[in-house]
Parts: sequence; C-alpha cells; structure tokens
Amino acid sequence: MTLLQDVQRLAMKKKVPDLKPGYTVAVHQKIKEGEKERVQIFEGLIIAIGSGHGADKTFTVRKVVEGIGVERIFPLYSPRIEKIQVKKEGKVRRARLYYMAKRFGKSARLKETFVSENEMEKEVAALAEKVAKEEAKKAAEEGTTVEA
Repeated sequence: MTLLQDVQRLAMKKKVPDLKPGYTVAVHQKIKEGEKERVQIFEGLIIAIGSGHGADKTFTVRKVVEGIGVERIFPLYSPRIEKIQVKKEGKVRRARLYYMAKRFGKSARLKETFVSENEMEKEVAALAEKVAKEEAKKAAEEGTTVEA
C-alpha cells in the first residue's frame, strides 16, 4: 500500500448514504465565522457525481434561490460535512443532469418518491448487517483455509 492509499482509507471512515443523480438532499455543512462555528444546510438536487475515486469523490448540488440557480460542489468525505440527508429520490436516465439548469417551473420536475427518516435508517441498518455478515463469512473462510 502506498502512503496516499493509506491516507485515503483513513479519510473514508465516515458513513455516507448512497447518492445518485436526481436525489434531493440536504447537506449539513459546518461553517466557521470568526470564532463561532455553526451548521448551514444546503438543500437541492444532485446534478452530478464527480469521477474521483475514494476520498476524492465529489457531488454537485443545485438549488434555486430567489430565481437564481446556485450550484455547489462538495467533497463526499469532507470533515466539514456533518451529515447528508436524502429527502427525495428522483427517477432519471442520465448520469449528469446539467440540462436541469435551463429548466424552470413545471418542466424542472422529476418523478420522485419521498424518503422518510425511518425508511433511511432501516435501509442503512440492513446494509450494515449485510456488510457485517459478508465480513464474518470471509473471516470464517480465511480461518478454515489457514487451518487446512
């Protein structure tokens, strides 16, 4: 392992939800103003997932404020991001939704399904269980191969 891979593995310890273009998310980001630190929420549509690998991965969120479109690019594993909350899941057929910038009103809508916090917590718990079972299975296989 190289030093860079070790640093990236350390940076990726934080749990993040599975993000896809078309999801409406609320990104809770820590903002430092002077000596005070507060959490600012940026809620909008994910229009792109960056092509970085591991800790370098980014995602772009777009929202409209007073008729002006605002896009922000967030590093997925940034220590400044407190949490990422998925509000809605939109059905899209593209990996990059840059065409949404030109749309407004009813044409800017996506077919969406709402996601409650209970559903998200259940999905995260189920995914964690699945990963734990797979790791236990791998450990058991390695243990039997070492003894044999």
